[in-house]
Order: sequence, then C-alpha cells, then structure tokens
Amino acid sequence: MSVEESSGAPPLPPDDLVVSVGLEIAMKWGAALGGPEQLKVALAALEPQLKRDHQIRLRQLDMQREAAARKDENARAAAEREVRLAREKRQHALWMTGLYVGAVISVVMLGAGIYVARDVWWLAIMLCGPSLIAMGKLYVLRRSDREDMKAVARNARGATNAAGQAQPPAVP
Repeated sequence: MSVEESSGAPPLPPDDLVVSVGLEIAMKWGAALGGPEQLKVALAALEPQLKRDHQIRLRQLDMQREAAARKDENARAAAEREVRLAREKRQHALWMTGLYVGAVISVVMLGAGIYVARDVWWLAIMLCGPSLIAMGKLYVLRRSDREDMKAVARNARGATNAAGQAQPPAVP
C-alpha cells in the first residue's frame, strides 16, 4: 500500500499542477522520514527554527524601514538647510544693497547740501538735517519711525519759513 492510498484523502484532479506538485513533495518527505509520525516530529522540530527565522526577518524589515525613514528625514533636513541657506543669502544681499544705497544717498545729499549752502542755505539745511538721517535710517536700518518723519517735517517747515522771511525784496 502506498502513501497515497493510506492517506484517505480524495484524489485531486490531475489538471491542478501546483497541488499535485505539492502533494508529490509531501509524499517524498513522508517516505524519506519513514512515515507520518516521523514527519510530524520533524515538522515539530522545524517549527521553532521557522519562528526564529520569521522573527529575524521581521527585525530586518523593521531596521530597513527605520533606515529608510532616517534617510528620508536626513534628505528633508538637507533640503530645509539648503532653502534656509538660500534665503539667508538673499536676505544678506538685500541688506547689503540697502546699506550701499543708503550710503550713496547720504553722501549725495550731504554733497548737495554743501554745494548749495552758499547760495541757498535753507535747501542745505533740508538736505543735511534730519532728512539725511531719516533717509539713512530708512535705507540702512530699514526702519522709519514716526518721530523721524515729524522731525523732517518740522525741519522742512522751519527752513521754508526762514527762507520766506529772508527773501530779499524784488528789484523794481
């Protein structure tokens, strides 16, 4: 009597190739071990090893996921650093441009104030007074306070009042 006949399982249709191949392998293992009792003992001994292999594979998969997560986090952090660095470079260029423009405007206003001081003294006061400080503060510090504008307005009003009073009479 063969193993097929003693198993008591109904015969499977021959067209199911996977099942027939699997059944053939099981029969070979059963015949090699000497019967179903030995096969059961062998499978019972094999089960702890399979569990260990499964646990090892799960740990490997967890470690791979963690490594991928770390890699993604490092890539994200590197991208954020690059963006921050580019933003800082642009901000620095903007501040330096403001510094240069403020310095040029201040020098031009001071030079113009000195140039016109002999002929039009009230314009020199407007160019070299609080308006010079306000323009420098606006371009260099990027800040404009209400007090600065009040001082500029007060200075302009005072200079125009003084210029109006000091006008020589028109020649007839």
